[in-house]
Amino acid sequence: EVQLQASGGGLVQAGGSLRLSCAASGFTFDDYGIVWFRQAPGKEREGIICISSSGGITWYADSVKGRFTIASDNAKNTVYLQIKSLKSEDTAVYYCAAVSLLRLRVFPPTSSGMDFWGKGTLVTVSS
Repeated sequence: EVQLQASGGGLVQAGGSLRLSCAASGFTFDDYGIVWFRQAPGKEREGIICISSSGGITWYADSVKGRFTIASDNAKNTVYLQIKSLKSEDTAVYYCAAVSLLRLRVFPPTSSGMDFWGKGTLVTVSS
């Protein structure tokens, strides 16, 4: 059974940091990239950052450059999203998704292009 488990969300003060995790199982992790999406209240889901399993391919949306960092731990089949200097506009449900490396070529990544999805984790930034 394919599973993508996002965790690490919570309530954080503006300016704080948070690390989200995406644990994958049930598919060959090395053949996929992981994409983080977020959906803020009343807004569409947007792809914000991604990484290939080897780490050789990364992409960052302009809105997160400089504050978001992504890393892959292949030994644990887990991808980490480190967020610093949190802002109120970062409040959203964060989802991780997996996409075949063969299709990790289109940026920004689109929701319809993903192969597997996990349930989201809520990040709330208080001002």
